[in-house]
Amino acid sequence: MSLSQNPLTGQMHKSMANFVTTVYRGQNVIRAKVFMPRNVNSAAQQLQRASFKLVVDLYESFGGLVEESFPKRLMIYSPFNAFMKANLPAAIDKSGGTPVIDYSKVIASSGSIPKVIIKSAVIGAAGITVSYASNTKVPKVTASDQIILFAVTKSGEVEVARQVRGIQTLTDIVLPYPGITLADVECCYLFALSEDGKNASDSTYVEIV
Repeated sequence: MSLSQNPLTGQMHKSMANFVTTVYRGQNVIRAKVFMPRNVNSAAQQLQRASFKLVVDLYESFGGLVEESFPKRLMIYSPFNAFMKANLPAAIDKSGGTPVIDYSKVIASSGSIPKVIIKSAVIGAAGITVSYASNTKVPKVTASDQIILFAVTKSGEVEVARQVRGIQTLTDIVLPYPGITLADVECCYLFALSEDGKNASDSTYVEIV
């Protein structure tokens, strides 16, 4: 039952029938109970939870690279928070009814350095070779930037190659992996990281042929 300090509207608390009473900042507050609580296991919420888990699993599959690939995030965000915000729901494809990751839409890194332009990407007996434009005449692009190429295999391995951008007009970076085939690759990305590690480019999805 609702309790009161006086017969009128003294300090009230507890509940009576469909009403809940309390005191907030010195004022009595009366609220109605919810007869039909929201279904916490609706189809939409199941879809949201499944999408969330997919992006969490993707974050974990990158093997810690996100710790350096999101250096310009807001102070309130951890690398995990920044990655989740960038990719949920943007990287989820729900067109088939069951959510799946659209790897071409994944943001694996984020920053204000211009994206690295890929000219070609091929797979061979020695590994993955990506040709990219150095673009050192573009503002915020410097020859000392680090170019990072990484791939996640279907077996869960994370392979990484790093090199200095350099000044050549067109440069190759090779991810050594003898015997790898296209069927072995789950996803592959390229991004630039400043020499001091305080800035990055948005990632470029590597479409291998």
